[in-house]
Amino acid sequence: MLSVLSYGRLVARAVIGGLSQTDSRDYSLVSASFGFGKDFRKGILKKGMCYGDDACFIARHRSADVLGVADGVGGWRDYGVDPSQFSGTLMRTCERLVREGRFVPSNPVGILTTSYYELLQNKVPLLGSSTACIVVLDRQSHQLHTANLGDSGFLVVRGGEVVHRSDEQQHYFNTPFQLSIAPPEAEGSVLSDSPDAADSSSFDVQLGDIILTATDGLFDNMPDYMILQELKKLKNANYESIQQTAKSIAEQAHVLAYDPNYMSPFAQFACDNGLNVRGGKPDDITVLLSIVAEYTD
Repeated sequence: MLSVLSYGRLVARAVIGGLSQTDSRDYSLVSASFGFGKDFRKGILKKGMCYGDDACFIARHRSADVLGVADGVGGWRDYGVDPSQFSGTLMRTCERLVREGRFVPSNPVGILTTSYYELLQNKVPLLGSSTACIVVLDRQSHQLHTANLGDSGFLVVRGGEVVHRSDEQQHYFNTPFQLSIAPPEAEGSVLSDSPDAADSSSFDVQLGDIILTATDGLFDNMPDYMILQELKKLKNANYESIQQTAKSIAEQAHVLAYDPNYMSPFAQFACDNGLNVRGGKPDDITVLLSIVAEYTD
């Protein structure tokens, strides 16, 4: 039987050993983007970071790295409204809030909420709708905090396997949750969800984890196994390698989107809903690819 003194020494060693193994380093994200507008202008950005009606941002603050994607709802074009204006303005507002430090890393829904209500109070009327996904890496806690509204989303890959992913939110087939601003005469008839409806999650990440954040133009055309195959090309955490891999993923999704004989994830989902559909889904595609790395100034 151990004496009380001996037991105390063992406990002390265990505690000290545990503390010595704690990673006190700050983490950061090394990120790159690539995408396509549905009009075939590959990799060409509109104002800000927009591919077609998609928009995205990458922002750094001393406490966190923050990423976001949004997919403007194309149906507004039938009413003379440019769908990219809403998604682009939403993402630029999120980016500004992050750079100004007006956010809490553990509350990405708060970033969406504040940005959306700024748009609602805009003196110049801004009409439209979009999905949105926000991903925040807290440098010190090594936690990833996420908020996803609609069918954009993210994957976290570790050791070649998906260890975390967002949940898609749909009201019904091909009708995702979305933030909206409608003209007064159309309020109540336009689908609109609250930022609080976003699915949120928090979890620890490790050095070397890969985070892929994208709009549905990627996920509707590439299943996980294809994405994982492309991610094998990512050999290190330097920007050039990440950029090239993001480009490769977006290019493959773009090719598959226009293949009429390909049974895409979107076509499979349509069949599951009783529709006879085959082929890819032509759409705007935005890919943000990140690796968790040690923070350096």
